Amino acid sequence: MRFRSGEVTVAGPAVRMLDRFGRRYAGAVRVVTLPPILAIALLRASGDQYASTITVVIVMAAWSCGYAWWLNRSDSPLTGALPVALDVVVLLALCLSVSADLVAETNTGWIRLLLTFACVATQWHTRPVTGLVAAFTTGGGMIILFVIADAEMGLSHWWVLVAASLSRAVWVLVTRAAERADRVTLAAEQARRDSAVAAAERAEERELANSLHDTAATTLLMVGAGQVPDDVSWLAPQARRDLDRLRSDGGPVPERADLVDLLSADLDATMISVELSAPQRLSLPFEVAGAIAGAAVEAVNNVRRHAGTDRAWVRVQGDAVAVRVEVTDEGRGFSVDESSVTRRGLRESIYGRMSRIGGAATISSTPGAGTVVCLEWRDDA
Repeated sequence: MRFRSGEVTVAGPAVRMLDRFGRRYAGAVRVVTLPPILAIALLRASGDQYASTITVVIVMAAWSCGYAWWLNRSDSPLTGALPVALDVVVLLALCLSVSADLVAETNTGWIRLLLTFACVATQWHTRPVTGLVAAFTTGGGMIILFVIADAEMGLSHWWVLVAASLSRAVWVLVTRAAERADRVTLAAEQARRDSAVAAAERAEERELANSLHDTAATTLLMVGAGQVPDDVSWLAPQARRDLDRLRSDGGPVPERADLVDLLSADLDATMISVELSAPQRLSLPFEVAGAIAGAAVEAVNNVRRHAGTDRAWVRVQGDAVAVRVEVTDEGRGFSVDESSVTRRGLRESIYGRMSRIGGAATISSTPGAGTVVCLEWRDDA
């Protein structure tokens, strides 16, 4: 398949590969068939024309090898018809050598073979019109010149035109198959890109929804439910932090982040007493650090909302390839069943976050005995 970009036509990968194949194998056919064909020419040469036949054979060998070199000299598509036209002229000059008595009139079979392979191979590296014109000019010229020279003729000499036509027909079919392959590849690649874009958009929407759930929505719900006293001092700073968090989402991000820094900053805003046990630094990929910190903070927020206690413990263990974070409280606990796990706060903000980075979250809780939320991540690369 060839794609247009302005005035430049760009071929697809399958068509480009076929173009290279055609040029290289056209040159290979011209060279590989030379030894037996030229051997036939010398074996059937008459004594008085042996020297002139050798000269013609040497010239044709040099030209065929040079033409093959030209075909293989680069991977860029062939441009212009001049080299093909020169090839036609040289091949017709070979036919003229019969009229000039350089080659015996009864020793033309090798010339027919040489022209047949040349016309067949020409179809593999030229446009249809150029290739067929070259083949019919060469084949037709050979027949005319042999008739004029009263050379030995037969129906097999017409095979040059038939073979060239069949070669072009087959090459057209193969080219169309390559173009279809390029179209299928292009459609598959476009579908893959569309799917990736859609997945990225869904992920961004999901993260925005999670951030909204974890910040402003929760704060507004507490205010609306009457859980915030009128004289509370932390509401305005909390609202500012929520807005800052939402504004920062979607911006450029660094490659790595310190999980301990993220946890320290977010846990300070949870409005309950949190005891953090962690190493001084724990550098992780930014997406991983953000997901673990978000899940841990949501677990702490759940302690504040549902556990009936104002104290929690967060313990961080591990290194850059394996991390384990535990959020523990001694609150009222709950029964961990399917209905509780499907609540959005657990499903998306904890389980979902950990799943998207290739990690896992487990929740252990018993009514009256507190809750333990365990977040685990391992770098499998």
